[in-house]
Amino acid sequence: MDAMGRSTKPSFERSKRPHPTAAPDAGAPVGSDFLQLDVSQAPPGGRTAWLAERLRSAIADGRLPVGARLPASRVLAEELRVTRGVVTEAYRRLAESGQIAGRGRLGTVVVAAPAAPRDRDRARGAAGAGPALFGSADREGVVDALRALSCRIDLSPGVPDLAAFPRTEWLRAERAVLAGVTPADFGYGDPRGALALRRAVAGWLARNRGIRADPDEVVVVAGVAQALGLLGQLLRADGIRRIAVEDPGSLGARQQLEYGGHAIVPVPVDAGGLDVGALRASGARAVLLTPAHQFPTGVVLDGERRRQLLSWAAEGGVVIEDDYDAEHRYDRPPVPALRSLTPEGVCYAGSVSKLLAPALRVGWLLVPPGRLDALVTAKRYADLGNGILTQLVLARLMDSGDLERHLRHVRLRHRRRRDVMLRAVEAHLPGARVHGAAAGLHLMVTFGEPRGGFRDTDLAAATLARGVKAHPLSWHRISPGPPGLVLGYAAGPAHEIEEGVAVIGAALRSLNPGRTRVGGVVLRDG
Repeated sequence: MDAMGRSTKPSFERSKRPHPTAAPDAGAPVGSDFLQLDVSQAPPGGRTAWLAERLRSAIADGRLPVGARLPASRVLAEELRVTRGVVTEAYRRLAESGQIAGRGRLGTVVVAAPAAPRDRDRARGAAGAGPALFGSADREGVVDALRALSCRIDLSPGVPDLAAFPRTEWLRAERAVLAGVTPADFGYGDPRGALALRRAVAGWLARNRGIRADPDEVVVVAGVAQALGLLGQLLRADGIRRIAVEDPGSLGARQQLEYGGHAIVPVPVDAGGLDVGALRASGARAVLLTPAHQFPTGVVLDGERRRQLLSWAAEGGVVIEDDYDAEHRYDRPPVPALRSLTPEGVCYAGSVSKLLAPALRVGWLLVPPGRLDALVTAKRYADLGNGILTQLVLARLMDSGDLERHLRHVRLRHRRRRDVMLRAVEAHLPGARVHGAAAGLHLMVTFGEPRGGFRDTDLAAATLARGVKAHPLSWHRISPGPPGLVLGYAAGPAHEIEEGVAVIGAALRSLNPGRTRVGGVVLRDG
């Protein structure tokens, strides 16, 4: 015993315990019974990537089902004789992609599984599917077909960081809602939507988009897709069957209007946004546009174009404002919604698909007063109104401030991933032009004039054959233009973004082996 009463007897247990970075004793097993991991199989300098891939494979093939608990990072590091940082970084990568999560005393558990084995078998056919998918002149359903294919890395645009979905806040709000609803709340409700959500949306739009709207003017819809379908019915009733759209612009939105029986009139987009002079010359009486962050170019409708457009609307034109990606901005000030400038002339559509998750199928629609009754009638006959519980939970998130806190959180994550993609494009696609980096969830990358001898659909097919999804820019064009890709960066972790862009670079080189330049882009070996 020492003077403080502590034992001076050596702690043999502590002395025998190997340090995680220490060399193993002679004859001592090196490896872990967990997934039969053998660190000697890891490439030099690649232990983290090796471990992360082994964990992903085990989750994908069912050896680690949802709910399975992973070893503590300290324990696994000791068994593998690696630094604890190797394990914690591998765990972080899977947590960032939404496959595992910390659960307090339960430790780190699997919370989501990627494609099932049979889906991965279908993914092996992606090389064969690519030419048929991207080479087809009939583009109906191509986005859905690409979405259904399983791939290693998905750089498709239009998807937020789904791993960041605020599960804790959602569950807390859902419990509070269920504790307070009455039996009558489970009956058929107002086809305009729950009053609580319409009030919350009105407040949200006032705070974040500068729009002053009464809750009675808000109609809750199943996303912008349903908003376009309902507006199409109203316009046909008014005898409007030709709708102008941005070119380039969203293929999905265009198909939604065409399905409703409308003829599409392309109007070019330049650095100032939609060309309003060309809109006037087209003779179209209605236009759909994304003024806050144009898809896919990322440009903002400038002040002069806004004045011209609102003048056109005052003369009887119908403006459909899809407030696409308005919340996701990084390097520019906020842009007011068109609806905030002239409520009488603008039909305004927004949703939580890019803010929370597309699967929620919740959005809102504002129309000029003269069209409101017809809109409510169309919504009633469409589906009698959206599901009530999701509406009430979302209202609580908006009212509590949780949704705004979530937005601030994902902005930081999205910005970091955007920066990773910008660096990757610079490294692997030197000479390519990047558009729309100041805001949104995607980048548009162009490769100069098509004289280089390749089509962006061929590049997308070659990329898909290597296990990476991307949209060819020509999918979203009506008129001819330079080849390019539309690349989403919000949904995947940084290392997948880096690898995916590197794969695109390799695919681009494969289209023109031996050449140093394709479509204005300098090609590098390796």
